[in-house]
Amino acid sequence: MAVRVFEGRDHAAAYLQYRVAPDELIDRIMSYMEKKTPNQVNLAVDVGCGSGQGTVLLAPYFTKVVGTDVSPAQLEMALTNKKNPPNVSYRECPAEKLPSAGGEVDLVTAMTAAHWFDREKFLLEADRVLRPGGCLALLSYTMEMELEYGDVSNGTLNDICDEFYAALIPYRNPHIGKSSLKIYSDMFDSCSYPDKEWNECVRVKRILPLSGYFGLVETFSSYQELLQKDPAEAERLSNDTRNKLMSAMKVSSPDTEVTVVVKYFYWLARKPL
Repeated sequence: MAVRVFEGRDHAAAYLQYRVAPDELIDRIMSYMEKKTPNQVNLAVDVGCGSGQGTVLLAPYFTKVVGTDVSPAQLEMALTNKKNPPNVSYRECPAEKLPSAGGEVDLVTAMTAAHWFDREKFLLEADRVLRPGGCLALLSYTMEMELEYGDVSNGTLNDICDEFYAALIPYRNPHIGKSSLKIYSDMFDSCSYPDKEWNECVRVKRILPLSGYFGLVETFSSYQELLQKDPAEAERLSNDTRNKLMSAMKVSSPDTEVTVVVKYFYWLARKPL
């Protein structure tokens, strides 16, 4: 059974504001499709689309893009996104029951979402809707994001960040365990398509205010679980970590910009013709 998270309105709003859109990986997906089956770009379905940051990145490449999610709050946020092009629409549905006819979809994606699905049923459903030669692209990232700032030792900053992440591990949903990377690796192994490729680490860098880094971490399901169970402890953990980082950086404002390094992994597969 799939797991339902990220459904509160406040959480959905924070998701839209802080989550990193993976432009670089969209380029890789489209390069793969162009190499394998060029000019097959009628319909893309982005499953578990959340507030649509990744969905809209597909719009320049396809005639039609449909984002799907089980959360009405997330889809409501997606519809408020002023970046929505006219060829993008959204549907409320589970990942295991997509609103597409069999064999009509050119690309099925799931961006930082597939670890919440019923994985076996989702792979069967993706196979059902994909046309022969259509592509499946699943991507996510590890929680262990890194920070870079000026001449400050990366090790110093990342030791502080690692303490932050370690404090959240007890609050991770048991469905994903300690690392979602293994989930994706297992899904890759269980995908029956012979034409597939696995990519373990793509370092995506974004310049954000330090407060934006915290906004991003605080959208994680583990932080949200801590926030629900012990709001005071969640606030203390964020504040202590923020103060340690600002001290190490020798700055006084959380608006100071830092480079956030997000470690993505992904896999691509083409349905046989």
